[in-house]
Amino acid sequence: MTAADYFRARLAHETDASDVYAAQKAGDAFVLVDVRGDEAWQQGRISGAIHMPYREIASRAPQEIPQDTRVVVYCWSPGCNAGVKGALQFAQLGYDVKEMLGGYEYWVREGQPTANDEGPLPRVFDPQVMVVRARAASESREHSVPGTA
Repeated sequence: MTAADYFRARLAHETDASDVYAAQKAGDAFVLVDVRGDEAWQQGRISGAIHMPYREIASRAPQEIPQDTRVVVYCWSPGCNAGVKGALQFAQLGYDVKEMLGGYEYWVREGQPTANDEGPLPRVFDPQVMVVRARAASESREHSVPGTA
């Protein structure tokens, strides 16, 4: 296998938070699946995601997600392999699936929309993982929950 083959194969099965957000904004057809447990989902999740813990994918996905649907899965962070476990479950069922690198952590750190059971969460823009422009920072303050900024 050449280096180009290796990286081409990775890109066929991986994506990142920025690309997923851009695809959401563009209206691309896919289902974003949070494969973490119930408590993690309740604490916060990506806006527009559905919740299907990786241990439930084999039994639930065939009934809830049409086979021809593109799927992107995510877990907590780069230190969590539940996304890989979830992607494997979907792949074994024959779905076109990608894992979102960085998981929920990098989605949040890049300031993308999140929510919990009470509604939208404040957006955070982390200069350690992205270029933070003055406009993004001011939008973050405008959309923050009172008492949290």
